[in-house]
This record gives sequence, C-alpha cells and structure tokens, in this order.
Amino acid sequence: MELNSSKKNILITPLNWGLGHATRCIPIIIALLHNNYTPIIASDGHALVLLKKEFPTLLALELPSYQIEYSKKGRNLKWNLLRNVFKTIKAIKKEKKIIDKWIKQYNINALISDNRLGVYSNEIPSVYITHQLNVLSGNSTWFTSKIHQKIIRKHTECWIPDFEENPNLTGKLGHLSRTDLKLNYIGPLSRLQKRNVEIKYDLMIVLSGPEPQRGLLEEKLKTEAQNYSGQVVFVKGIVQKDQITEQVENLTYYNFMNSSQLEQAFNESEIILSRSGYTTIMDVAKLEKKVFFIPTPGQCEQEYLAKKLNEDYNIPFSTQKDFNIENIQKAARITGYLKNNYNLDWPKLFEVFEK
Repeated sequence: MELNSSKKNILITPLNWGLGHATRCIPIIIALLHNNYTPIIASDGHALVLLKKEFPTLLALELPSYQIEYSKKGRNLKWNLLRNVFKTIKAIKKEKKIIDKWIKQYNINALISDNRLGVYSNEIPSVYITHQLNVLSGNSTWFTSKIHQKIIRKHTECWIPDFEENPNLTGKLGHLSRTDLKLNYIGPLSRLQKRNVEIKYDLMIVLSGPEPQRGLLEEKLKTEAQNYSGQVVFVKGIVQKDQITEQVENLTYYNFMNSSQLEQAFNESEIILSRSGYTTIMDVAKLEKKVFFIPTPGQCEQEYLAKKLNEDYNIPFSTQKDFNIENIQKAARITGYLKNNYNLDWPKLFEVFEK
C-alpha cells in the first residue's frame, strides 16, 4: 500500500499475546480509516497474521516477538515468564529502535500501542491502550503495577476500554483510587455487532491465548464436547493461511474465523464457552450473550475477572481442571447479561493526534 501524504499516518501496534489485543484494535483501525487517517499495522506472530487478513490493503510491518510462553502447569506461569524476561527486555529495546527508525521512514504522525512496551515517542503523540492499570501477579502485584504505570507515563495519553464509573467490567484492574496519569476511559471495545438472527448452535466454543494452555484446553474440550447433545461450533483460535473446517457429528470445527464469520457465529449461538480474557468479555457484553468462562490456569488477571463477573453478574466459571460439559447448564440458567451500551465519539478521541 502506498501512503497518502495528505493524511496522517498512525502506527497501531497490538501485543501478540493470544488474539485479544489484535482483535480489540480492529474497531480502532476501522474508525481511523473512516476519519481520514492512514493506519499502519505492526505486530508479530498470530496477531500480525490476523490483522493482515482483516486489512489486506494496509501496510503491515513486523516487530520483534516478546517470546511469551505459558507453562503446562498454571502455578509455574510466573517462573516461566521470569525465565524469559531477558529475552523480552532485549526484544523491547530492539522494538524501540525500530519504532524510532519507522517514524522517519514512513512519516508516522502518531503511535498507538496496545501493551507493546517499546512503542512510544517523545517526538509525536503516543497513545497506550490497556485495561490493566494494576497488573495482578500474586505477591508481586504492587511491583508489577508500579512498573506498568511507569511505562504508561511515557505516553501522551492512556486509553482504557472500560467505563470509568460503576458498574464497570475491569474493577481494580482498570481503576486507581488516586493517580496523575493521563487516563481516558473510552468504553468497552468490540469488533462485533448484535444481530437479530435465528439460533443455529446451542454452544459456541471459542479459544485463544498462547501455547501450551490453548492446546491443552482444546484437547480437554474436544473430549467433553463429545458428551454434549446440542449443536456445537468450535473455533480453535489457530490463525493459519487457509481456513480449515471439519464436521464430526454435532460438532463443527474451525481453525479460525474472520471478524464477519465470528460475528455471525456469536449471534447464532445460545451459549458461549471461552477463556475469561478481557476482549471476549467485551464481545459477549456487546452481544448480550450467555457465557461460561474457564480462566487460563495461573493467569491472575483472568482468574480475577471470572470471579468479579461471577459476583457482579452471576456469570458462571470453572477451573480448567474441574470443568465438565455438564457445567454449561449453569450458563443456560442465566437471566441477566453483561451490558455494553456505549457510543464512542471517535473524532473527539482522535483529537490527541492533532496536538
């Protein structure tokens, strides 16, 4: 794609940790296009592949991988991340140098970083997207939160995809009692729209997240789903060059779906079964769907969100180890839903790029 010199070029860079950071950037990219900006995409791995499929005409660049990996046992997650910390720091330093070069090479006028720590600049407006002002990490939460807030401080503005007041979706993750950070609560982000369509599937299973935990849950749910009598659509969350579908009795498998296919499948499904990742939470809130969550073992953020939404909205959840398909009946009995009635003023939000 040739860049248009009459439009401002905005580099948008989601973290490649599962697909959630990339997918919640999709409505931002669409809004940038509608408001006469030229988005440039940059990431790595599955996140980059996904966005290239969604926006094949946009310039897409590759950033260094943070090499984020989960352990097979949830209790080892923190140690596994610490073990890779020097590789991650090296990648972030390399990323910062690349960003400085790209600003001049591609005449970039502003940056949007969704949790990529090396994407910021003192020369042009720089926006940071996160729902984790506090980073939950067990007994090291105070330290990890302060480090993250120090990173946020490097940016012109921080966008939090949640409501500022109660009720909200993130609780203590996305809210501070006192702060001088430049925070802008923009409301939940979802690439999906609610449609009035007939229900086709009794259950939709949608997976994402780093390996090996994504694969471990896939194998468990494949076995459990064989004991489910209703119609099931199973999205594995593996972004590949070609889409692969498989029909096994009442189960329809997809390796991945694009946004329009996901929107259709979500709307056609009675119950959603997924991780309690924040992007999925925003999606089911937008579509007002019944949902059952299985937090990623050892990921404090997802465990906290599942417990909070259970307490606030009676949304059922289970540990990965204890889940069985009969648990789904708890979701079927839900009478209320998460709500996300919010209209974002995109031109006003994008005023930060005119500074």
